[in-house]
Amino acid sequence: MKKTILLALSLLLGCTAISAPAEARTGFKRVAYFIQWGVYGRNYHVKDVDATGAAAKLTHLNYAFGFVNAGGACYSADPWADWQRPVPAEQSVDGVADARGQALNGNLNQLRKLKAKHPGLKVMISLGGWTGSKYFSDAVLTAESRAALARSCIDLWLRGNLPDLPAGAGAGVFDGIDLDWEWPGSSGAEGNVVRPEDRRNFTLFAEELRAQLTAFSSNAQLTAFLPAAAAKIDAGFEVRRVFRALDFATVQGYDLHGTWEAQTGHNGNLLTDRRDPNPVRYSVDQTVRDYLSRGAPGRKIVVGVPAYGQGWTGVTGGGDGLYKPAAGPAAGKWGPGTEDYKDLVTKPGKRYRDLRTGTLWLYDGNEFWSYDDPAVLLQKAAYIRLKGLGGSMMWSIDQDDTHASLTSALYSILH
Repeated sequence: MKKTILLALSLLLGCTAISAPAEARTGFKRVAYFIQWGVYGRNYHVKDVDATGAAAKLTHLNYAFGFVNAGGACYSADPWADWQRPVPAEQSVDGVADARGQALNGNLNQLRKLKAKHPGLKVMISLGGWTGSKYFSDAVLTAESRAALARSCIDLWLRGNLPDLPAGAGAGVFDGIDLDWEWPGSSGAEGNVVRPEDRRNFTLFAEELRAQLTAFSSNAQLTAFLPAAAAKIDAGFEVRRVFRALDFATVQGYDLHGTWEAQTGHNGNLLTDRRDPNPVRYSVDQTVRDYLSRGAPGRKIVVGVPAYGQGWTGVTGGGDGLYKPAAGPAAGKWGPGTEDYKDLVTKPGKRYRDLRTGTLWLYDGNEFWSYDDPAVLLQKAAYIRLKGLGGSMMWSIDQDDTHASLTSALYSILH
């Protein structure tokens, strides 16, 4: 099966043969994000990463998110979820409830238990995200502030010196830091501080953080989440130099189109779609090419894949619904225009698949949903292997189903 998928994709890409280096690659990264707030409405816990079988198929779990404050220091956006919430036995990785008076509770203690059960799994603290990147620009403005921010993040998350707990109570949970500044040098969430100097300062901060992490532990890792759009790449990242400071980078392979647009489109198409009427045609392959052409080593490029879909309602124009006008975002369980894979897979409607672009979409005559299923992820994983890239990253693990179907599809090719 693996060779058949690789051969089929090589033909789609116009390759005459599967390259030996790509076929022989081992040690692919299989990364997934775990959302801090999932323990609330979503009722998704660290235990579920293990119970679904996903933990055994991952190399890295990125914990989202730690924030940076106006004073240029790392802090927890939700101490209750992170280390204060007593976890009952039924939500605990090892079936043992947090004891009254123990120092470390919450998600961090469960992550420590998860690592004990899966010793090969690395857990990273992800800094920033869409809602936590407001003050990055200020925090990395000078050499002194960059050094101070790096010390703060390492002290809090890796040394485990958590507020109001004994020194080092959180030590050993995290194996490194994942930078999720969205975005240096260009717009992100409303109100974010943005400067032209962000591009250089991101590089300098990554190098400072790399140096301090190495001084802390030779095994500490540093990664970053990087954007898909070429304009954002060039505005914010000195690609060749940044990649030298990183163990690897995860690149955005989703939200290529979404409900901020007035017509439907692909959430995360693997290959460029000739039907795409947009002036800029995005695809995972184009993003990978953009990073390679700017000096990123392929083995350090980890491709992001979505465990959710983008959806529109009031889609008119008939046909298969693709690139048709829409009235707005479709209703979603957790927000307008977005739905988890595990819920999309049971939605009624006709499904369309295009192997030439690596896409799947659902259209019922009114609602249009673009999302990835296991078959699409097999194709993307084959692409990663064929191109000799670093691996895959999923946003986010709670959106996969109870059988870890998406995670398993990636693992079947990238292990």
